[in-house]
Amino acid sequence: MKLKKLMALVPAALMLLTLTACGSKAEKEIDLTSASWDEITKAAEGTTVTFYGWGGDENRNNWLNTTVADYVKENYDITLEVVGMNIDDILAKLSGEKQAGSASGSIDMIWINGENFYSAKDNGLLYGPFTDRLPNMEAYIDLEDPETLNDFCMPIENYEAPYAKAQMVMYADTAVTPDLPKNADELLEFCKKYPGKVTYPALPDFTGSAFVRNLIYETCGWEQFQTMEADYDTVKEAIEPALTCLRQLNPYLWNQGKTFPDSSTAVDAMFSDGELVLDMSYGPFSVATGIEEGIYTDTTQTFVFDNGTIGNTNYMAIAFNSPNKAGAMTVINAILSGEVQLTQYSELKELPVVAEEKLSGEEKAAFNAVDMGQGVLTQAELLSHRLPEMPANLVPVIEEIWLNEVVGK
Repeated sequence: MKLKKLMALVPAALMLLTLTACGSKAEKEIDLTSASWDEITKAAEGTTVTFYGWGGDENRNNWLNTTVADYVKENYDITLEVVGMNIDDILAKLSGEKQAGSASGSIDMIWINGENFYSAKDNGLLYGPFTDRLPNMEAYIDLEDPETLNDFCMPIENYEAPYAKAQMVMYADTAVTPDLPKNADELLEFCKKYPGKVTYPALPDFTGSAFVRNLIYETCGWEQFQTMEADYDTVKEAIEPALTCLRQLNPYLWNQGKTFPDSSTAVDAMFSDGELVLDMSYGPFSVATGIEEGIYTDTTQTFVFDNGTIGNTNYMAIAFNSPNKAGAMTVINAILSGEVQLTQYSELKELPVVAEEKLSGEEKAAFNAVDMGQGVLTQAELLSHRLPEMPANLVPVIEEIWLNEVVGK
């Protein structure tokens, strides 16, 4: 989403300018580029940090509002205020503030990744570089990891810090469908065996888009896409084998591929109701949570293709006009700690971003002791089948091609 597109959202964004943080103590005046870490955390004491991001995950909301909020309050005397807002609205709000010349806004931290990061960084909506100032980046994060250096192949350049890892998985009830597909060819046979009982969310749904990219990798390989230009005709030619595969699936899908459910939430509901025999998620341990909550049967099992599935990382960034950059840096650094990452792993069942080789023996033992629940793959199995994401600017092109070349075809 380039600047012209963002500017179209400015009127709505300007209406949001009144939603500024009231009554919160802003950071003390400090030069963040030269200050010591102790000076930065001292400046953050007694302040409020706002964390804007998608609020649709109640478990994550609870974790942020209790575990993380309690941690930063106890250790840094920071009040964490979590604000649920869709990323498009967040970017529109920041764009409106930038156009209005607002040097001090209401957003401190942002949950972001992919095309949204690419757009925000490109349009000067983020503060940075800053992650090279965080002690826990050095202490816990693999600084040479491609996902530390690039977000959807977009150079991060210290403008965002890793938050949690995600990876595409599929799952089915093995009591109903004991044979799970290991590749694209077997997926086609699976759909033929269970006609009308398989589908995926309509793009640009995040999960549906990832599912399509996985099939592109399966049929076309992944290496060529890492440096490909985001040209419609070039991309279309490169993914033609995948388009053929997707069109071959259509007659055997729910509603014969003429239409697709509008969201991953809809597909999840159809699967849990027995209308579908296959589901998918970017949360690799979501099945364990579903079994625990009684949404899925005990025989529901997670799986990935033999060639692997796409993984990516969610990140934390700081708004260009954050009124409390020192506080935001302090909270982000806290979330990168082994202690807080362990709670994310155990409470939310999310893949952590800490590097195992940087953990102490005690920390490794704590992570290894976490029971991830039923029906899931181990962290080692997932990471050994992890494939890199595509460049962010290819994603909307692929979504457009899918709409033109696959739906109803």
